[in-house]
Amino acid sequence: MFAHFKKCLIVLGISLLTGCAVQAPKVDMSAFQHASPSSILVVPVINKSVDVDAPNYFLSTISVPLAEKGYYVFPVNTVKTVLEGEGLYDANLVHSADPVQLGNMFDADAILYVTINKWDAQYVVLSTTVTVSFAYRIVSGTSGEELWTANKTMQYSPQQNNSSGNPLADLLVMAVTAAITRAVPNYLPLTQQANYQVLYIDPTKLPNGPYLKPRS
Repeated sequence: MFAHFKKCLIVLGISLLTGCAVQAPKVDMSAFQHASPSSILVVPVINKSVDVDAPNYFLSTISVPLAEKGYYVFPVNTVKTVLEGEGLYDANLVHSADPVQLGNMFDADAILYVTINKWDAQYVVLSTTVTVSFAYRIVSGTSGEELWTANKTMQYSPQQNNSSGNPLADLLVMAVTAAITRAVPNYLPLTQQANYQVLYIDPTKLPNGPYLKPRS
């Protein structure tokens, strides 16, 4: 009787552990797969940070991973010039414009909208933390339907791993390193990592496009 009771407890415990296991959230990609876009129009980025150069830096990092994923990506500088010629000088105006009209303007299957929510470097106690945070959204260029969304935040804080054996000297080096990082933070590697993880690794990763080149 006791053995049977003990066995039941073990089975119950395993069931509870299985039920509590963390599972990756499932992302519904049916709309994207149904639309099956082959070309993506990357429009100017909305910038909610205080760095006026952030949008241009971001745009310099997004075309390559999308193209390597198998999609035709319209040249971002050409897109910006054409939109400005149509009176759409501001990213907010572009994001609020009719996506079907934008799609027709470039004959684009889909449009990628990106918002920079954070792009800064915070100095705290001899260290600087660099943070980037983005919201991504792909919309059909033919129907205006939302096909895909994702969010990504990345942080980097340089650490002084090598000790000189002199605590005072180590503190000085850490302070100088943090000051340099804060004065001239390098956002590009973090931005590239964010784009790569969102497009290739995370549950939000995009399906391969029709122009994906086979690996040699």
